[in-house]
Amino acid sequence: MFDVIDARPGKLRDVDGIGPARAAQIVEAWSGQKVIRDIMVFLYAHGVGTSRAVRIYKTYGADAIARITENPYRLARDIRGIGFVTADALARTLGIEPTAPIRARAGVAHALMQALDEGQCGLPRDELVALAETLLAVPTDVVTAALQAELDDGTVVADTSGGRDCIFLAWLHTMERQIAETLRALAAGRPHGRRSTRRRPSSGWSGNSASPWPSASATPCDSPLPQGDGHHRWAGRREDHHRARHPAILGAKRVRVALCAPTGERPSASRRVRPRGEDDSPAAGGEPGRRPVPARPASPIECDLLVVDETSMVDVPLMHALVRAVPPRAALILVGDVDQLPSVGPGRVLADIIDAGPVPVVRLTEVFRQAAESRIIVNAHRVNHGQMPELTVGPDTPSDFYFVEIDTPEEGLPKIIQIVSERIPQRFGLHPVRDVQVLCPMNRGAVGADR
Repeated sequence: MFDVIDARPGKLRDVDGIGPARAAQIVEAWSGQKVIRDIMVFLYAHGVGTSRAVRIYKTYGADAIARITENPYRLARDIRGIGFVTADALARTLGIEPTAPIRARAGVAHALMQALDEGQCGLPRDELVALAETLLAVPTDVVTAALQAELDDGTVVADTSGGRDCIFLAWLHTMERQIAETLRALAAGRPHGRRSTRRRPSSGWSGNSASPWPSASATPCDSPLPQGDGHHRWAGRREDHHRARHPAILGAKRVRVALCAPTGERPSASRRVRPRGEDDSPAAGGEPGRRPVPARPASPIECDLLVVDETSMVDVPLMHALVRAVPPRAALILVGDVDQLPSVGPGRVLADIIDAGPVPVVRLTEVFRQAAESRIIVNAHRVNHGQMPELTVGPDTPSDFYFVEIDTPEEGLPKIIQIVSERIPQRFGLHPVRDVQVLCPMNRGAVGADR
């Protein structure tokens, strides 16, 4: 039928119900879709399904066939949802040899992207070569030549980290450098609207030695870039006592405050911290692990002080977008827990900023009376200090921390069921379904979430 429309469109009038006007409409519509049809047929013939073919056409348009034929591995770079394996299968159907330079270069980039998915910003050169060699099943000299070609083109960058020669994706390496440069500038600058920090607000400021700030008269505005290593900020109510005074200090200075968090959720305790009339800012909200579009320097966040909560969940691309949006004379406070798992995306931003040392750091390390009653918190402190947690507890001693030892996963499943269905309800009066949640470190296995 399609051949008839292409070669002999007049035959359409032989079909009942199709007159000259309708036949002309069919021919015109078919001509407009011919490019799409050719692309779809080409991709389908090489094993690409309809949904992916549509994304390819939307990305490359009428040049799709030419671009894919020239370099099928560009699909893995340009189109979300198409990885190296799919592009490599397509390349084989197009006759590209396993040792072809174009394939080896794509394999090097893919190895770095795999490291990215695991939270790494780069790989040592020797590890990258070995990983690409295994991935591509080609000799070392092929991978080495491909890596050099990528370096020459500027797609990847060589740098040192921890005394080792490492390779980074160029765009990610640039983001890291720009983050460092911006933070240095913020740390060396003078925040907008800063006034004397030696005058305490009328509500008073406690001079208790357990204050989370370095001195009784110091406030978050003393430095344009203080870091809050809040790995124990949930440890007691004393911090809430100090939080309640921060709005008075900032309000007295007429500081415009914006709050944000990487999860897109309302920052914790924002109702307590926010001065009257201020509101939360979604400026840094985003999905961890995804590469956001960097904010344009011409569109800064309108604030004098930006407070970022849960900074341990911020990856390099998100941090890059954030610091580009901070006004040059604004102050930035990063609050987070360096002992939590790092972000899903590449980098351990908060920990690296603290380890680098050019910015002020405030650590909350004291366990107050209320927190000391929780053995979960006490044991968390012990682990953070390199000590073994206290695993035993007396039979009549109230506790929120219990350690149950088992020898095999198969033994663990009935034990977990007994704890959830019997022991916890009996001990704490909690409902086993409504009130108890079981966290599993994996999906599969005898004690996985799938069970």
